Formats: sequence, structure tokens, C-alpha cells
Amino acid sequence: MKNRLKNKTTRNNFITYGVVILIYIVMQILTASGSISSTMQGLLVPICAYVVMAISLNLTVGILGELSLGHAGFMSVGAFTGVTAAVALSGRVSSGIVCLIVGMVVGAVFAAIVGFLIGIPVLRLKGDYLAIVTLAFGEIIKGILNNLYVGIDSNGLHMSLLSDKTDLAEGGKLIIGGPMGLTSIPRYSTFTIGIILVIITLIVVFHLVSSRQGRAIMAVRDNRIAAESIGVNITKYKLMAFTVSAALAGASGTLFAMNYSTIVANKFDFNTSILILVFVVLGGLGNMLGSIIAAAALTILPEALRQFADYRMLVYAIVLILVMLATNNDTFKNFLRRLKPGHKKAADEDGKEAV
Repeated sequence: MKNRLKNKTTRNNFITYGVVILIYIVMQILTASGSISSTMQGLLVPICAYVVMAISLNLTVGILGELSLGHAGFMSVGAFTGVTAAVALSGRVSSGIVCLIVGMVVGAVFAAIVGFLIGIPVLRLKGDYLAIVTLAFGEIIKGILNNLYVGIDSNGLHMSLLSDKTDLAEGGKLIIGGPMGLTSIPRYSTFTIGIILVIITLIVVFHLVSSRQGRAIMAVRDNRIAAESIGVNITKYKLMAFTVSAALAGASGTLFAMNYSTIVANKFDFNTSILILVFVVLGGLGNMLGSIIAAAALTILPEALRQFADYRMLVYAIVLILVMLATNNDTFKNFLRRLKPGHKKAADEDGKEAV
């Protein structure tokens, strides 16, 4: 039974990788043949960023079992620090891809640091209290970024808060302009890099979940008291999951930001955190393939409904409600389960084992 569950998990993981690679190949073919609109091409990188965000939040909500409403805050930290690093490096390195990769690494590191520092006091709470405090931290991060000024000149980076006191030398460049956000961002993000980041995110999450640490994290989720009674360090494993989740969100923030020329901190507000949470809930808690499909579908759907003009968000909300009701209906789930190839065979094997 144990081996069969392990084989099933491995098979599901490879199916998830296969779906991502297949989507990439199909989209590359469609793009090369001119069969995809410019609007859809512009959505490819944001879809990848939202997919990474959904997977990373699923690690916190689905695997760890803690509700976080400030995930967009880690995305904003990654976006602002990553873009700053990429712009600072662009004057010394001619390759945009190298600048983007370095930016994503820097964004992931800073988001992980912020996630770790926030997690120390926050993860002592649980339930609604944890959700409210993470929401507050997300708003605090947004407020700080709205009042942060960062520029670069021949003397290096200059920073100030509340007002622009960077005093840049001639030829200097203001990277973060307070409420104006990030300006003149080099657009280095590509769909290929986005897919690579999605695959790296899946590898990190799958390996963490299947590891000894992952089993400890799920033990904390299933029964905190029982896990603590057998010596599991609750704070350590909760911090581990929270920090990894924040790091992945930071990398996706850099990818997302470097797909646009300008971006403001208000883009990463409470609504964005709720949207990412909807991806996770709709796709299924702990279901990474479901998160990928939900993130892609719900990013494309508002654009697909644009022809309905004023009614498109109403239609979007109705479709979202209907899908949520369907996916949380036991009868509908059992029907889909019966459609799976091998379901009958697995049921027969379970019956034999029970006898």
C-alpha cells in the first residue's frame, strides 16, 4: 500500500511536469505560426508569475495548513529588490537574461529574509489571527515601498524614505520613485524563463513535500499536538515552509515586474493576495497541478470576457462561483474520479487487500 501511494505521488508529479512542458511546446508552436494574439502573448509571462505564486502559496495553505493573506507582499519585495539589482547590474553586464536571473535570485533572497523575520512572531498565531496579521504585514510592506526612493549613479546606490533625497550625480537614474514605483524597467522577462521558473518551483516544492522535513510539516498541519508530543519542532518547520514560500514568491515578483516598463507598489495589494488565494482554493489545497490550471484559467478568463465590456467582471464572478461549487461537490468529484483511467483497477486492488 505504501509503495503504491509513493508510486502514485511520483506519477502525479511527472504528470505535472509533463503538462507544463506540453503547454510550453504548444504555445511556442502557436506563437511561431502567428496563431496567437498579441494580447495572449502579453499574458504569458504574468501567467507564469501567477502560477509560481499559486504553487508557493499552496505550500503555506495546502501543505502547512496556515492561511496567509499577505503573499502579495513577498511578491512586491521580490519585484522591487530584484529590479533594483537587475538595473544596477545592467550597466556592467550586456546580457539581459543574466540580469534577470540575478534579479530573481536577489528578489528571492530578500523575500526569504522578510518572510523569515515576519514568520518568527506571526507563526506563533493560528487561524483567523494569523490571516489578519499576515494581511497587516502585506499592507505595511506596500506602505514602505510607496515611500521608498532608490537611485543609482557613478557612486553607487542611494536610498531615502518619505521624500527624494537621493541627490544623484549627473547621469544618475532613479529606480524606485516612491508612489511612482519602479520606472524605466528593462523588459528582460520571457516566457521561456517563466516556464523554467515554474519547473524549478515545482521541483523545490515536490522535493520538500516528499522529504523528511515535508512529512514533519504535514504532521504539524494534521495534528499539531501529536507532532509536538513526538519531538517535532513546530516553529522550525513552520518557518521553513513559510520562508521557502516567500522566496518563491519573491522570484516570481521579479519575473512579473520585468515584463512591464513601470509598476507601482499598489499593484501588489490585498486584492492580489486574495486572487492568488482563489487560485489555490479553486485548484485544490495541496494540488499543484490544480493550482497551475486555476492560475492560468483565471488570468486568461477576464481578457476572454473583455468583449462583454461592463458585464465581464459580473460574468467572471458568476463563472468563478459555479466552478467553486462544482469542484467542492462530492458527487461531481466522484464522477470525475470514476472517469480516471485505472480507477476501477485501483478499487479492485483495494477490495482484494481488504479481504
